[in-house]
Amino acid sequence: MTTARNVLTPDALSMLEVIARTGSFAAAARELGKVPSALTYNVRQLEDALDVLLFDRASRQAKFTAAGEELLNEGLRLLEQMEAVASRVKRVATGWESQLTIAVDGVISRLTVFELCEAFYALQPEGVTGGPGTRLRLRTEVLAGTWEALVRGHADLAIGVGTERTLPPGIQMQALGTLDFVFAVAPHHPLASAEGVISDAELLRHRAVAVADSAQHLAPLTVNLLPGQDVLTVASMQAKIEAQIRCMGCGFLPEPLAREHIAAGRLVTRPVERAIPPARMGYAWRVAPAVGGSRRGGLGEALKWWLSQLESPATRLALLERHGGPLQLGLD
Repeated sequence: MTTARNVLTPDALSMLEVIARTGSFAAAARELGKVPSALTYNVRQLEDALDVLLFDRASRQAKFTAAGEELLNEGLRLLEQMEAVASRVKRVATGWESQLTIAVDGVISRLTVFELCEAFYALQPEGVTGGPGTRLRLRTEVLAGTWEALVRGHADLAIGVGTERTLPPGIQMQALGTLDFVFAVAPHHPLASAEGVISDAELLRHRAVAVADSAQHLAPLTVNLLPGQDVLTVASMQAKIEAQIRCMGCGFLPEPLAREHIAAGRLVTRPVERAIPPARMGYAWRVAPAVGGSRRGGLGEALKWWLSQLESPATRLALLERHGGPLQLGLD
């Protein structure tokens, strides 16, 4: 007799993920190297064992029922946990994680992050053949989304989190540095020629450009927007800068990211009444219970390497400042 325990296998859960991602049984079958009829049979086996309908038969696409959505979400969570178990097992055997996921806030220097990745892949650890063997996975997040990726277990290391927060058990944090912001507009924006300090009342008359918080579960952050102000929302800091260069709105920008555009005359800064203090940025990581009082007890070798790089003042400065001109990295 087919039971739920027999059919709820990693392959079956992965199959549901592929169907959801591709949007159809035919596309999922192609990706999985199966014929559509075999995929349909596997789905019906699941449905029979669970005694539920997972897909809406009235829809021409692969549309999940409410029960199907629940199985998909829980299945993805179980697959992540299985990967985490495999990673921990390999860590016990070799000390190097099978995968390290790093959440990077959109204000962090991508150039510096990629240089760190290059240095990591070039490692030749003693006793390990062919490099560390750890797969790196980078996630770009915004505002609370960077912290959420860490605390919900989707990342092992988060670079560019706000430091003014209470740390939950299993999370440690260190300071990265401070990030200054400037109010900037295109040279042909009406506020570019405004005299004196720009008040909130004057700002309210102009559209702002904002980056959407990538958090899905934590309360999203809204920064420096006035109640009732027209807002153009974009997905990244780079898109926000582009929109402001094109005179589609105004807003505050991290000074290191805006510096090159200000020097080239594509943006101009203006004094405003609501000047904001520098943001205090940090990096945080997930930890296992400490062994022998060590701050890094239970950490894999890959995470240890990244944390050792982040201890370098030059690296921390580069992560915040190096968006244009050269700045030397102090890689160990």
